[in-house]
Amino acid sequence: MNAMGVLGTAGQVLALAPDEASRRAGSKLATAASWSGTGRGEGAVWGLCAGSGRTPYRTVVDGTGPAYRCSCPSRKFPCKHALGLLLLAASDGAAVPEGAAPDWAGEWLAGRRDRAAPADRRDAPDGPAGPGAARRRAERRAARITAGAEELERRLADLLRGGLAAAGQGGYGLWEETAARMVDAQAPGLAGRVRELAAIPGTGPGWPVRLLEECALTHLLDRAWLSSDRLPAPLAATVRTRVGLTAPADGAPVRDRWLVLAQYDTADGRLTTRRIWLYGTGTGRTALLLSYGAAGRAPGLAFPVGGVLAGELTPYAGSGGLRAEPGERFEPVDVPAAPPPGVPVGRALDTYGRMLGEDPWLESWPVTLGQVVPAQAEYGWQLADADGREALPLTAAARSRAGLWRLVALSGGAPVTVFGECGHGGFSPLAAWSPECPHETVPLV
Repeated sequence: MNAMGVLGTAGQVLALAPDEASRRAGSKLATAASWSGTGRGEGAVWGLCAGSGRTPYRTVVDGTGPAYRCSCPSRKFPCKHALGLLLLAASDGAAVPEGAAPDWAGEWLAGRRDRAAPADRRDAPDGPAGPGAARRRAERRAARITAGAEELERRLADLLRGGLAAAGQGGYGLWEETAARMVDAQAPGLAGRVRELAAIPGTGPGWPVRLLEECALTHLLDRAWLSSDRLPAPLAATVRTRVGLTAPADGAPVRDRWLVLAQYDTADGRLTTRRIWLYGTGTGRTALLLSYGAAGRAPGLAFPVGGVLAGELTPYAGSGGLRAEPGERFEPVDVPAAPPPGVPVGRALDTYGRMLGEDPWLESWPVTLGQVVPAQAEYGWQLADADGREALPLTAAARSRAGLWRLVALSGGAPVTVFGECGHGGFSPLAAWSPECPHETVPLV
């Protein structure tokens, strides 16, 4: 647990970031060399961050809100300096020692808490921050997101009215301005989609079609948010996640023996995201764990691929209920575990299509293909059913990985079982099993 008491991991800190650019910038500042005068105490952290000018930026974070104050001119909230300070406190407690707050931080903290105390006491006589205050904060943020979604709808209407061919003429600046407005509205999910739109014009043949598709998905997310009170509860939870509202893992805990199917990292700047896929051998449930590493550090969570672990997972709401949070103790179990039951290619596509109906913004879905053979077709590598009737093309990234050749060698032209992610770009294989060694997981990433 770090100095904040409520923000114990890098992943929890990064979830506060208004957008991906802030995550990257904050990660770069999560080093002791960037800070001086750091300290912690009474649920707060503070420090001085060197900037481009002679005077360092004064940054303080009150974890009881949380609330942030920084002398930098950034319009983002929290700014990269607040994120960097929190990441430093989460990863290197010695760099943020206990102590008394300096005057500039102590005055702001005292004033803020004095102003907040009367309202909080009215709502919750037994505590300093009751449910009434939290409800009002949630209502204010929802109102800001609604205003941002309405503004984005007008921006999309102007784009379509002027014609997609002219989308690239305005340059990236106009899109970035729109994205910044979504950040101000505290809707980082919408800001991310705007930046995806900005990256499409002029990217090769057919870019207007791709731009129209992304505009449609963004419009759909806007309308879903504006009508979220009329949506079924699971879809409403997915919409909240997609616009950028983080929620705690509060589903019913699931205890099982979990087979570790795959683990791989993706890096974006100095932020590393680790994805770990698990399969419950008793419940038949597939779960996704996410872990983050900032400032060049590896994510803290790591499981042995092919191992079996006994423990408890708590799922998050929305997005098909895949993502989960592990409990405190995961113990290895020395027992063999069979892979998930495989399905034909057609059924895998049906599953992905059904999940798209529940989450139209879904990039991919985990599936296990049974009795498939890797083969090279005219357009590239694919996984085909043993009878050759249906096949799934591999994604471009999968075709360039060394794991493809491990899969080909494992198969030797015979059917194998393959676990991976099925999406609109094709299938990305992550692990495989041969009929001769059904309990030996072969990692493909």
